[in-house]
Amino acid sequence: MILLDVEGIPDWVLFFGHFHPMLVHLPIGMLLMGMILYGFSKKEEAQRQASIASILWSTGIAALISCAMGWCLSLTGEYDMDALFIHQWLGISLALSSLALAYMAQFWSQDSLMSRFFKPGLSLAFILVMWTGHVGGNLTHGSDYLSTYLPQPWRNWLGIAPREQESDGKSVSRITIKNLQEALIYQDLIQPTLKQKCWSCHNAEKQKGKLRMDSPEYFLKGGANGVILLAGKPEESDLIKRILLDPSHEDHMPPKGKVNLTEDEIILLQWWVKEGAHFNKKISEIPYNARIKTVLTKYTQGGNQQEAHVSPILKENIPPASDADIDKVRRHQVLVIALSKEKSFLEVNAINAKQVGDKELQDLDDIKDQLVSLKLGGTNISDALLQQISAYPRLIHLQLDHTKISHRGLSYISSLKHLETLNLVGTSIGDEGVLAIAQMPALRKIYLWQSKVSEQGIKLLQKKMPKLVIDQGWKGKWPLDTLNIPIKKPE
Repeated sequence: MILLDVEGIPDWVLFFGHFHPMLVHLPIGMLLMGMILYGFSKKEEAQRQASIASILWSTGIAALISCAMGWCLSLTGEYDMDALFIHQWLGISLALSSLALAYMAQFWSQDSLMSRFFKPGLSLAFILVMWTGHVGGNLTHGSDYLSTYLPQPWRNWLGIAPREQESDGKSVSRITIKNLQEALIYQDLIQPTLKQKCWSCHNAEKQKGKLRMDSPEYFLKGGANGVILLAGKPEESDLIKRILLDPSHEDHMPPKGKVNLTEDEIILLQWWVKEGAHFNKKISEIPYNARIKTVLTKYTQGGNQQEAHVSPILKENIPPASDADIDKVRRHQVLVIALSKEKSFLEVNAINAKQVGDKELQDLDDIKDQLVSLKLGGTNISDALLQQISAYPRLIHLQLDHTKISHRGLSYISSLKHLETLNLVGTSIGDEGVLAIAQMPALRKIYLWQSKVSEQGIKLLQKKMPKLVIDQGWKGKWPLDTLNIPIKKPE
């Protein structure tokens, strides 16, 4: 495959090229409109043809302009040249056939012999517009774009594999691992995530930034900006750095409009890169710490499914936080994410700022009215911060896993009247914290893996809160623990 070099190409050429996706729909719409008018007209054949001549002239001219814009866009070198060649010539053929039909409709409609070619020509134009659009869609969205949601039994008839069930209406298919001991870290865990979140822009047919990620060979090669993966150095790998950028940043990946990676997916991707970015090793052959073990449990149990419940808090209309207040929080390398375009609710995630503590997070007070989700797992916070956030009026989700909080801190946040989920995985919280947990009126689910809460404490909590879902993680012997793998302590 040959990729063009954008260096030396004037910016104005590439600028006009980006108008192609917008302009390409104009000739399609005009051609279809002409066909409809022709088909439903009750006039004589000659008059029917003459009545749409102006539409066909406009279609041909618009198609030629669209072809010119498409040629400019092709110079970016982001598309497979073989598929691009087909798409370009189909588009040119469509433009020329539209102009030929326009000429026939205007000058040959009275000729009984030549007018006979009009209907076959119109049928050919319809085939061309469908074929051109299909190839264009494949270039932009991938070769399986048209068949992604093809229902059964048509999938079986056409020999297409069944589609995996999705966890919700927006997100992509959920990844589950049946045999953890035999699972390959890249093929079974990392690759499915990249396929769902990255391959639509970085595949054999489309290479945004001249980058392909659909095979290890191209993945390691990198793109226009060089290598994106440095084995053993996630903090220096462009792949990780772009994923961890604030979603509002222009270089954040995936781009706006695409489904972002979840926190668990980011954690596992960082782990894979840190441990060498191996493409052929099993999960059981790579060292893991307690936090990775926690995440892997979700994939073996299907624990990453989302609940359908929607908090009444999210139905409120509140004023947005100021950009200045949001920037104050972001300066600590903490992600501040808008959860909706229509609402002003925010999520704060410290996945890329494990060094932050109570002092840095004092700035959260400035956005407390909009804050509904706070993810502080693995950070240096203490009970003092919990006393601070106990006054946050709309906090629904709180992650405190692998932190140094105590039962005293839990007594502070028991006043959060809208808190629905609480993550205490890997903390020192014991039975003495159960009473504080039981005072949280809206709590629906709590995660207590690797905490100090005993079975007796669990029973007491369940008795006090019968509807509370208590997630204690894996039951029985952990599959990887039987292989005597060196387990690194949590950082």
